[in-house]
Amino acid sequence: MTDDISDGLTKADEQHFTRPIPKSAGAQMRFLVKQLKSTREAARALGISQRTVERYVKNQIKRPKPELAARLATEVRRRWQPLVRKRARDQAARTTGLVIETRARFGFTAAPGTTDDGRMRRITQHLPPEYAQRLFAAQESGATEAQLRHITAEALQEIYFKDNGARATSLLVEFTDIDYADFAF
Repeated sequence: MTDDISDGLTKADEQHFTRPIPKSAGAQMRFLVKQLKSTREAARALGISQRTVERYVKNQIKRPKPELAARLATEVRRRWQPLVRKRARDQAARTTGLVIETRARFGFTAAPGTTDDGRMRRITQHLPPEYAQRLFAAQESGATEAQLRHITAEALQEIYFKDNGARATSLLVEFTDIDYADFAF
């Protein structure tokens, strides 16, 4: 299972960054060492030796292998501008909510005689602040991708399919085969 929801929320954070993320491997490694407070912790986070981290910091190595470059960029992106990220998430959780655009298979459990066959749908929907708050809290507490998908499915079920309780009150939505899930807040 890929981390579509978690990755989508993390990418949405990047829209709020005020400075670009360091581009060179040396600059990224120096930032990571500064954030983690030691070369040993940076090496542990990246799964490489401490000596290799030191060589990147001193620019003795300039081009990491593709796997390491991807891990390094991911770790830096996760730690970049935490206050900017927190401020944007707080605003979304308190007032603005968030917008999800997804293409996934939606199936239904509903009253007898209705079709419950899942089909691919592309949905763009504004979700109120309560769901944004639940998603952010779950992600920060280390929730699994399945738990994040459940919260997202519940939000789409209530807001999109049930129209805030105005129709289809007994409808249960299944959210599977996610093609992509993009968020904006």
